[in-house]
Amino acid sequence: MATKRTLALILLVPFALLTLYAVQQVGYVGIFDYHRHSPAGWQVFADLVIALILVLSWLIPEARRAGRNPWPWVVATLFLGSFGPLLYLVFARVEGTAEGQA
Repeated sequence: MATKRTLALILLVPFALLTLYAVQQVGYVGIFDYHRHSPAGWQVFADLVIALILVLSWLIPEARRAGRNPWPWVVATLFLGSFGPLLYLVFARVEGTAEGQA
């Protein structure tokens, strides 16, 4: 799990910076608005939705298996996109450590 956590952090930091820049430039709604103006934008948005549904199909049973409530991560994914799964991995319990034993 430490490798997944490290990878999630490596992806999360630059993605968060890019997201902050984008929100500063066009606003939260503006990020979505950009994609509604062409079929190419619709395709990118549909691809994101499909990818996040696939991720949630893994995340929900994984969270339950680990004894974690999956719904905060589902809500985060619905409102924040990839931030939900990335944060899930960052804050996941490390198996085999005192932190991961409950």
